[in-house]
Amino acid sequence: MNDFFRALRSGNPKKELLSVTVLSGEKQGEKMLICDGDTIFRSPDFPSIDRETLSGLKESGVTKLGGEDVYVERPGRRKKLVICGCGHVAIPIIKIAKLLDFYVTAIDDRKEFTGNALKAGADKVICDSFDKALKGIEGDIFTYFVIVTRGHSFDEVCVEAIKDKASAYIGMMGSRRRQKIVRQNLINMGIKEEFIDLIHTPIGLDIGSETPEEIAVSVFAEIIKIKNGKVEQILPEDILDAMEGEDDKILATIVSRKGSAPRSIGAKILIRGNAPSVNTIGGGLMESTITKRAEEMLSDPSERFSLLHIELDADEDSKVGEVCGGILDVMLERV
Repeated sequence: MNDFFRALRSGNPKKELLSVTVLSGEKQGEKMLICDGDTIFRSPDFPSIDRETLSGLKESGVTKLGGEDVYVERPGRRKKLVICGCGHVAIPIIKIAKLLDFYVTAIDDRKEFTGNALKAGADKVICDSFDKALKGIEGDIFTYFVIVTRGHSFDEVCVEAIKDKASAYIGMMGSRRRQKIVRQNLINMGIKEEFIDLIHTPIGLDIGSETPEEIAVSVFAEIIKIKNGKVEQILPEDILDAMEGEDDKILATIVSRKGSAPRSIGAKILIRGNAPSVNTIGGGLMESTITKRAEEMLSDPSERFSLLHIELDADEDSKVGEVCGGILDVMLERV
């Protein structure tokens, strides 16, 4: 793993990260990493860019800085789900969360219920009172809190414990009558209405859910909507883990996309020569082309950075079972 990715991994998970990579010119491949306005990594030849310009970079993608093309990305961390309550609705929520690669912490004060959560796939279970359990969870901008307890008094305890934590989302289950009771009780507890208004309740998108499984789908539909509305691009933990070690690897990242290409800007795959690749950016002919180029780089130690332009022909691809067309620019870098 090179110094840039070591800095990325060590960055404060509670703060926003911004990475900038030069794509064109003599300084192609030079990188900078900023954590809440402070530079925590800058390669030796990275061009001089004023802080005001950097603060204006909000969206991931290719832009112009100092006359050169640069790729701007807000690297995110693995999403975490903290579910308060391990009853019948929680179990399918946990199962869906694991399918979507969330790290799941499940909390309940009943041992048999936390046991069910563990069987459902929760990474960590805490059998304790909600207030005590939540004290041990810091929260950050990648943490999603789901409150599905067995009663409004427990809901209020959870909200009180969560209100000062950083979070990406807070959702709370309950009937409209229960919501009104909880809201008034929270106000009486001194919790600001501005915060209460941020809680998604009733939890989930309104799709007419009736069964626990349908409620779980609606909850994660809402979480996905919130998650995908953010500007950060997830750097998968499996890729970061696979970067460990001294052997060379190539990280490929989609930096520009037009048309109906299967994956969006920021999608990544790690190519490791003789070892299996980690993650995917769409498969098929596109991924095969990227892998071939990465293998060429691995065979030439002097080649550290490349920008690959791919045009997907939907008519041609359909002959081998693919129907996506589009244009991609893919950044390949030795890590």
